[in-house]
Amino acid sequence: MQITDVFGFLSSILIGVSLGLIGGGGSILTLPVLVYLLHINPVLSTSYTLFVVGITSLIGSLNYMRRSLVDYRAAVIFAVPSFLTVWLTRHYLLPLVPDVLFEISGFSVSKDLTIMLLFALVMLLASVSMLRRRKAIAEESMQVSFNYSLIGLYGVAIGILTGIVGAGGGFLIIPALVLFAHLPMKMAVGTSLLIIAANSLIGFASSVASVSINWSFLFEFTTLSVLGIFIGSYMSRFIAGEKLKRTFGWFVLAMGVYILSKELIFR
Repeated sequence: MQITDVFGFLSSILIGVSLGLIGGGGSILTLPVLVYLLHINPVLSTSYTLFVVGITSLIGSLNYMRRSLVDYRAAVIFAVPSFLTVWLTRHYLLPLVPDVLFEISGFSVSKDLTIMLLFALVMLLASVSMLRRRKAIAEESMQVSFNYSLIGLYGVAIGILTGIVGAGGGFLIIPALVLFAHLPMKMAVGTSLLIIAANSLIGFASSVASVSINWSFLFEFTTLSVLGIFIGSYMSRFIAGEKLKRTFGWFVLAMGVYILSKELIFR
């Protein structure tokens, strides 16, 4: 086993730790780990990412369910249009994308390159979301209400994103649940984990027949990630969430810049 393989499997624990601590970040870590450390092609890596993040988020959401911190109505309103677009994207849209989209002055823009560039863009957007300072809101004073049309449209957008790049979109879902459903932050995190789990597993199921899955590797990687979410949930009792979120935001920003530079400059 090469040193990059060792780091790749150890990094799978960090994927779960991220989900356990701040309710997101699983896919932000998983795809780069699979592509750059374990040398799995980006298309197959998106399928693996959907499975790993889906199972890990599902287990993480069980703890929030036990504490009554999941709003099932918001999850359904958000998830139904998202489910549909994830399935359509993985089943119909992604297979239609050619291996080479076009060439510019001898530079080929491939399907793999496009996936990684889109993913880098998601990372940059996620880092901005994490680094922005927001005014604290008294959770007990928040009145839960729903803007159905905006939640539905946002769900469609997240579904397309999840289907193309394998990103569960936790850092995009949580702000939507806070802004459009007026959920308290902790409930938004728990609801987000459930939506991510459902989106990711549906996305994986819709593409499993079209890719060759190494189930032994996938189960080992996922098991370590699940271990990480228990570690992260325990650590969350002792680490200030906002401080951790900003630290992770800078890390995600650096990773996004790294992917862009690697794919566009240092190929």
